[in-house]
Amino acid sequence: MNHQLQEAIQLIEQGYHEKGLMKIEKLRNIADDEGKRSIAELYYELGLVDRSLELIEELMFQYPDHGELFAFAAECYSELGKEDDAIDMLMEIKKGDSAYVQAQLLLADIYQNQGLEEVAEQKLLEAEKSSPDEPILLYGLGEFYLSRGDYQQSIPYFKRVIYQDDLKNIEELNPYLRIAEAYSATGQFEDALTNYEKGIETNEDINGLFGYGYTALQIEDYETAIKQFSRLKELDPDFTTLYPFLAKALRNKNRMKEALEVLQEGIYKDEYNEELYLEMAKTQFATGNSEEGKSFLEKVIAINPSNVTAVKELLMFFMEMEDFGGVIELLSFLEDYGEYDPLFERYKAKALYEEDDLKNALKAYEAALDAFGDDIEVLEEAAYAYLEAGEKENGIRLLEKLFTLSPDRTDVEERLRDLTEGAN
Repeated sequence: MNHQLQEAIQLIEQGYHEKGLMKIEKLRNIADDEGKRSIAELYYELGLVDRSLELIEELMFQYPDHGELFAFAAECYSELGKEDDAIDMLMEIKKGDSAYVQAQLLLADIYQNQGLEEVAEQKLLEAEKSSPDEPILLYGLGEFYLSRGDYQQSIPYFKRVIYQDDLKNIEELNPYLRIAEAYSATGQFEDALTNYEKGIETNEDINGLFGYGYTALQIEDYETAIKQFSRLKELDPDFTTLYPFLAKALRNKNRMKEALEVLQEGIYKDEYNEELYLEMAKTQFATGNSEEGKSFLEKVIAINPSNVTAVKELLMFFMEMEDFGGVIELLSFLEDYGEYDPLFERYKAKALYEEDDLKNALKAYEAALDAFGDDIEVLEEAAYAYLEAGEKENGIRLLEKLFTLSPDRTDVEERLRDLTEGAN
C-alpha cells in the first residue's frame, strides 16, 4: 500500500496529476482503515481538503473515541473556512484524550484568527493546567505571546521548552530561534545572539539567519552580521530584505566596494526597494561621491515622497552644501504631493531667509515656531529675521525667550541690552 502511494506521489511530482490522482482513488477503494488515514493525509498535503475530510469522517464514524480524527477533521474544516464546524469538532475532544492538547492548540489558533485573543489564551492556559510539562503546548504558549508582541511573557515558556531533557520530538520547532527573537525584540541582544547561535546550529532557518544578522547589527557586531547575512544570501538570494543590512555591515567595516556590489545586486533584484536606495546613498556619501548619494536619495523620494528618512537626509545635504534653492524646490515638490512635516517649515524658513525672501521667511518662521517654540536655534534665527525686517518687538520677544531658556548666552543678553537701551 505504502509503495503504491509513493508511486502515485511520484506521478504527481512528475506532472502526471490525473494519473497520480486516479491511482490514489483506486487505492482508496481497497484501502484498510490505516491506509485510508494515510490517503487522507496525502489528500490534505495536496490541497484536496474536501477529499481528505470525506475519508476522515468515514473513520470518525467507525472510531468515535479517537480524538486525533476529530482534530484532523477540525483542521480540514478550518482550511475550508468552516471555523464553526472546526470548533464543534474540537469541543468533542475531552480532557484525558491523547489529542486534547492538540485540540486546545487548534482552538486557540482559530480564536486568535477571529480576534478573540482572551478566549485563545484561556484555552491554552486550561490545557497547561492538565499538561504542564508538554513541550508542544509550552511552545504554543510562547508562540501565542510572541505573535501578539508580549515578548517578555513568551520568554519563560520557550525557556521551559529548552529545559526539557529531550528536544528531539520538537526539534523542527526550534525554540532557540523563537526565544532569540523575543530577546532581540526586548533589546536583550546578547542573550538573543547566544540563542540564535544555538538555533542556527540546529537548523539554518532563513528567518533565523536574518534575525541573527539583524540582532548582531544592533550591537555593532558587524563581522557576525556579515557572516549571517552572507550565508542567508547564499541560501536564498531572492531574500532581498537582507541586502541593505548586509551592505550596512560591510560599510561599517569600510568594505565599500563589496557594499556597493551587494547594493547593486539588490537593486537589480528589487528595483523598488527604498531601503536599498537609502543605503546606497549613505555608502556613496561615505566614499565621497556626494552627487551620487544625492541622486539615490532623489530616487527614493521619487518612489515614495512619504519616505521621511530620505527627505530629511536630502534636506540636510542641501543645507550643508548651502544649496538653499534645492531646499525650496524639494519642499515645493513635497507640498504638491500633499506631504507635510513641521520640520519642513524650519528648513523652508532658513532657506528663504538665505535667499533674501524675508517676507516669506517670516511666514515660515511663524509656522516653525508653533512646532519648535523652545528650540534655541529656531528662536535665534527667527528673532534676527524679525529684527532685520524691522519687527523689533517680535525680535526682542523671541530673544528674551531664548535667554530664559539659555541664561548663559551672554551674547543674547548684550543684544537685548542694546535693543532695549536703544528704545529708551
